[in-house]
Amino acid sequence: MSGQSLLQPGRISPRRSVPSAIPRPAYVGQAGPARYTGSDVQDAETIERMRVAGRIAARALAETARHIEPGVTTDALDAVAHAFLCDHGAYPSTLGYRGFPKSLCTSVNEVICHGIPDSTVLAEGDIVNLDITAFVGGVHGDTNATYPVGGPEALDEESRLLVERTREALDRAIRAVRPGRRINVIGRVIESYAKRFGYGVVRDFTGHGVHTAFHSGLIVPHFDDPGADTVLLPGMTFTIEPMLNLGTHEWEMWADEWTVVTKDRKRSAQFEHTLVVTEGGAEVLTLP
Repeated sequence: MSGQSLLQPGRISPRRSVPSAIPRPAYVGQAGPARYTGSDVQDAETIERMRVAGRIAARALAETARHIEPGVTTDALDAVAHAFLCDHGAYPSTLGYRGFPKSLCTSVNEVICHGIPDSTVLAEGDIVNLDITAFVGGVHGDTNATYPVGGPEALDEESRLLVERTREALDRAIRAVRPGRRINVIGRVIESYAKRFGYGVVRDFTGHGVHTAFHSGLIVPHFDDPGADTVLLPGMTFTIEPMLNLGTHEWEMWADEWTVVTKDRKRSAQFEHTLVVTEGGAEVLTLP
């Protein structure tokens, strides 16, 4: 694996403003969201709105990724994502969620998830995950992907394979979704694949129900959890977002109470889609 130095917290710029005409989620300005008490199954009209939100999130992700290169700061990537979402009438769901200060998460190298964009400068050979959620039409579309800084050829072999295999783990999990199956089939598929390579599968950060609520309370484990026995039903909407580590699945959190890093400081990769369960399987809602 690359011998690059470990990540250190950078300087966080002031919070970016969102045009007043763009509707905000109800949790903005609050300590946290109200508890969701509705159904995990959404109606056709809500799902159609989620297709719109999902496409915007996917396009924002692709546009932001185009700006990844050595010498760019993670804060500059936040500026790109923020502008794209606002230009398309969407509110960045992370901005103000439980006090999160930025419009996407940027998780570099050993950061598992929830990295805060700041003055950190990306270097050739780094990997960086961009996690973007768009709130528009009263619903959220949530997606993320991990990218090589300087292109795949800039990565050491261990990191390149980790990224490729984490994407494959997500694809396999999506293909496993079928009505009538229990939700732990998702984690079973991910964990069995990851174990082939000795990867740690993060257990404490999961996929989640998403629709009018950013996080509905529905939990989607990425490991084989026998207690995750919710039956998949047509119309259920949620994310799958496996986090695979080169080493242990255990983690620590920075003092900012957001940034989650691997306990052994080995690298981590993640990919995510929002999907809806259909009669025949699953439809991915976060495709551009």
